Amino acid sequence: MGLLEDDVPHTGNQRAGKVWLVGAGPGAEDLITVRGARLLAQADVVLYDALVTPGMLALCAQATLISVGKRSGQRSTAQESINRQLVECAFQYGTVVRLKGGDPMLFGRADEELRALEAEGIEVEIVPGITTAVAAAAATKQPLTKRGVARSVAFFTSSTGPDQPEHPALPHTDTLVQYMGGREAAATAERLLAEGRRIDTPVVVVENCSRPDQRIERLTLAGLARGLGTAHGPVLVMIGEALRLREHQPALAPSQALLDSA
Repeated sequence: MGLLEDDVPHTGNQRAGKVWLVGAGPGAEDLITVRGARLLAQADVVLYDALVTPGMLALCAQATLISVGKRSGQRSTAQESINRQLVECAFQYGTVVRLKGGDPMLFGRADEELRALEAEGIEVEIVPGITTAVAAAAATKQPLTKRGVARSVAFFTSSTGPDQPEHPALPHTDTLVQYMGGREAAATAERLLAEGRRIDTPVVVVENCSRPDQRIERLTLAGLARGLGTAHGPVLVMIGEALRLREHQPALAPSQALLDSA
C-alpha cells in the first residue's frame, strides 16, 4: 500500500525527514489502523516500544528496527535518549516511525517527543491507535458506560513525575480504568473502599489485552484490595458498576476468570 498523498515525506533540500508517532494499538497486529500499517510498510526506520509484538514488526520488515522499550522494574531506555535518537534518525532517514503501544497521546509521553522534534524544526505527525481500555472493553464485552448506571469514565495511572505527589487524588467518575495497574491496583482498591465505594463493586482485570496469552479475571473491589487479580504481563484494571455481568451474559470459563464472592 502506498502512503496517502499528504503523508509523502519531503525530500530535496530539506534538512530532515518526517517523523510519525504511530499508535500500535493494544497488541494484536490486526488492530493497528490502516494508516499505521501503511506507514510501517513504507518506513525507513522504526523505533518501537517494548510491548510491540513480533507480528507487528513483521509489517515493517524493510525498515531498520531500533528497540527503545521501557518496562517497569527492568533495564530500559531513558526518555531523553529516545528523544535524541528520534532527532538523529530524522536527519538520517526520510521516513521515521516512532511506534508506540496503544495510542501515542494517552500515557505515551508524546509531549516530550514532540517538544524534542519541534525544537529542531522537524516535521511530525500523529497517527492514533486503539487505546487498551477500549480494546479491553471489547475483549470482555463490557461497555465502560451504561445508560442510567455510568455516564463518565476516567483513565488514570499511578505513575507520577518527579515533582508530583506519590499518591495523587483518584478521579471521581462512574467507571475507573487504571493503566499499568498490576502492583498498584490493590492500593487503588483500598483507597476507593476508604472513600465509600461498595465492597462488591465489580472489577475486571485484563492482562496482555488482545494477545494470544490474554487473561481476564472478574472479581470485586474487596477482592482487589486483598491482592487478587495480580498478573505478570501488561495489566489494565477496570472498576465500576457498568462492569457488572448482564442478566444473560455468559460467565468466563474457570481458566479465564477468577470469580470472587467477597
